Amino acid sequence: MRRVRLGTSVLALLAAGAPAFAQDVVLDTVTVDAGAEVTGKGKGGGVAGASADGFVTDGYVTTTTASATKTNTPLLEVPQAVSVVTERQLDDRNPQTLADAIGYVPGVRIGAYGLDPRFDAFFIRGLPATYTGLFRDGLREFNFGFSTFDIEPYGLEGLSILKGPSAGLYGSSNAGGIVDLRSKRPTVAPFREVEAQVGSNSRAQVNFDAAGPLGGSEIAQYRVTGVARDADTDYAFASDDRLTIAPAFSIQPDGDTSLTILGELTRSRSGGTFAYVNDNNRVTDVAAGDPAFNDLDQTQGRIGFELERKLDDTFTFRQKARYQALDVYGEYVYAFGAPVNGVVSRGSGNLDQTLKGAVSDTQLQADFDTGPLRHKLLGGVDASIAYFKDLEGYGSAPSLVVSAPRYPGPVPTPAYSVASEQTQSQVGLYLQDEVAIDRVRLTFGGRHDWVWTNTAAGTPETLTDAPEQRDSKFSGRVGASYLFDSGIAPYVSYSTAFTPNIGTGPSGEAFVPTTAEQVEAGVKYQIPGWNTLLTASVFDITQKNGVFFDVNQQTGTNEAVQRGELRSRGFELEGTASLMEGLNATLAYAYTDLEIVEGTASTTGNTLSSTPRHTVSLWGDYTIQGGAAEGLGFGAGLRYLSTSFGDDENSFENDARIFVDAVAHYDVPQVEGLRLQVNGTNILDEDAQVCSSSFCYKEPERNVIGSVRYRF
Repeated sequence: MRRVRLGTSVLALLAAGAPAFAQDVVLDTVTVDAGAEVTGKGKGGGVAGASADGFVTDGYVTTTTASATKTNTPLLEVPQAVSVVTERQLDDRNPQTLADAIGYVPGVRIGAYGLDPRFDAFFIRGLPATYTGLFRDGLREFNFGFSTFDIEPYGLEGLSILKGPSAGLYGSSNAGGIVDLRSKRPTVAPFREVEAQVGSNSRAQVNFDAAGPLGGSEIAQYRVTGVARDADTDYAFASDDRLTIAPAFSIQPDGDTSLTILGELTRSRSGGTFAYVNDNNRVTDVAAGDPAFNDLDQTQGRIGFELERKLDDTFTFRQKARYQALDVYGEYVYAFGAPVNGVVSRGSGNLDQTLKGAVSDTQLQADFDTGPLRHKLLGGVDASIAYFKDLEGYGSAPSLVVSAPRYPGPVPTPAYSVASEQTQSQVGLYLQDEVAIDRVRLTFGGRHDWVWTNTAAGTPETLTDAPEQRDSKFSGRVGASYLFDSGIAPYVSYSTAFTPNIGTGPSGEAFVPTTAEQVEAGVKYQIPGWNTLLTASVFDITQKNGVFFDVNQQTGTNEAVQRGELRSRGFELEGTASLMEGLNATLAYAYTDLEIVEGTASTTGNTLSSTPRHTVSLWGDYTIQGGAAEGLGFGAGLRYLSTSFGDDENSFENDARIFVDAVAHYDVPQVEGLRLQVNGTNILDEDAQVCSSSFCYKEPERNVIGSVRYRF
C-alpha cells in the first residue's frame, strides 16, 4: 500500500413540451492500492490540492467518494447505496447530457419526457429529483421552472449518486437521492487535449482541456476546459447550441493547506418547446411549436472556492462556497388539447426568468480514539440564499391542420401578464460521527435547518407580498455496517429528508417543505483480488408534500401543485468491474413500486405515471491489448424499461422498450495520444412514445457521433 496526498406558478410547461420537474467534492489524505487511478488527474498527473472531494477509482470501479459522508470513508463502509460514474465511463460512453451520463445507474429514471435537451429531467427511486436532487462539488445547485442549470458532461471528472434521503448532511435535498457532480480540477502534471466531433443532426463540436503547473510554479496549478457546439435536434426547428468555458486554479502553499477556485460561464440556445400534437393518448408526428416563435436562450455562470487546512493530527478545517446565477428567456407555441375535426388550436407563451444565489459549507473534522472506538467526527454549518424572478405572458397562435400542417408565422410576442419574485434563505447545523469498533462501522448524523421564504406574486406592475414563511426541521441518518474478511459488508440505515421548495403554486403561494423518511438495508461485496464492487439494497421511502405538475383543464397547460403522499418501495442490484486488462463492465437492475398514497379521488392507490417497475441496464467495453489490432476497442450497452402507466389515473400504459447503445474506438499506436471513436445511442432506432401525466412525447431517435481526440 502507498499513501497518496490528494490535494408561480409555472404554467405552460406542458404547453412548452414537458412538465416542470419537482426535485463536493474537496481532497483529503486517502490510502489506495498501488496502481489505482485517482479520478481527477485528467490523465495528466495527480490531483492538485488536498481537499476532501477526490474519487479513488480503477477503471469503472470506485472505492472512495467523499460525496457519501463528506469524508474519505470507503464506499464499502458507508451504510447507504451509492453509485459512481467514473471519468473512464464518461470517456467510453461520451454522454452529451447529464441524463445520458446517469442513464445506466440503477434506480435512476431518465427519459420520462422523451426528447428534450432543454432540461436534464431525472427521477431517483421513482421520485422527481430534477429541482432538488442536483449538487455540484458538494454544494446545492438551485433549479426551478425553466431555470435549470445546463450540465456539460465534458466538464466533469465523474459524479456520485446517493440513494435515498441525504438531508442529515446536505440539508435541502431530494428524498429519492442526489446527484453530486465533480468539476474538473487542476493537475500537477501538464495535460493538453483537443477534440473534434461531428454527428447526427448536423452536429459540429470542438472541445479543449488544458491543465498543469502555472508557469514554473511548484505550488500553483491551473485548468481550463471549453466546449463550442453548433447542432440541430430531432425536432424540426430547435437547436442545441452551446459555448462554455470553465477555468480552475489551485494553490498549495504548504503540505497542509490547499485552495481551489472553480468557475464556469455558459451560453446555450435551444428550442422553447419540443412538444408534438397529442391525439387520443398518442403522440403524432406534427410539431406543436412554430419555427417563427421557438427559442430558449440561457446564460449561466458560477464561481466558487474550496479551502482545506490540516490544523494538526486530529483536526482538519474545510470551507467551500459558490455564487451561481442564470438568466433564461423562452418563447414557444403550444397546442390546446387534441385536434377537433382535424384542426388543433394553439396558444403562445414567453417567459423571462432569473435564478441566482450563494451557498456555502464550513466543516471541522476530528479524527480521534476513545478507548476501542475510532471516531471520525464532522461538524459543520452551511447556508444558502436563492432569488427567483419569473415573468410570463400568454397569447394566441395560428391553428394547425394536422393532416397538412403549415406554419405561416409570424407569432406576436405576448405581453407579460404574470409575475412573481421569491427569496429563500436557509441555515443548517450538522454533526456526524463515524465510529469504528473492530469490524463494526456505525454512522450517526443529525442536522437542523431554518428556512425563511419571502414571496410576492401578481402582475409585472403590481406585486403583492405574502407573509414571510418560516420553517425549521431536524433530519438525520443512523446506520451500521459489518465488515467480513471475505469482502462482504451488510448494512442497515434509517434516514429522513427535509426539502424547502423554490417556486410558487397556482395562486402565487410559496410551497411548504417536502418531508420524507426511509428505511434501507443492503449488502456490498468487494471481491478480494478482483477489481469489482457489487451492491444489493432494499428500501422503503415515504414522502409527504411533494411538488407535482398537473394539467389545468381550463388552460390546457401544466401548473405546479403540492399535495399528497407517495410511497416508494423496491430493491436494486449493481455491479461494476474491471475484470481484466482492457475489459470494463457495469450491470444494474431496479424494481420500483411507487404508490400514490394520498392523491385525488381518481389517483389514490395508483402508481405514479411513467414509473416502470423493472429497469435493467448492461454496459461492457473491451480494448485489445496486443498484436496487430492493439488499441482497437468495442463496447455496447442495453437499457430495458418495463411497461408503465401514461397517467396517474392508470387508464393506459406505455409499452416496454429496449434501447441499444454502442461504441467503437481506436487508440492509434503510431501516434501516442490520438484516439478515434464513434458512439451510437438507440442504434436500433426504437420508435416508441412515452406518456407522463397524460401527455405524450417522442423518444430520441438514433444518434451517432464521431470523435477525433488528441492528448499531448
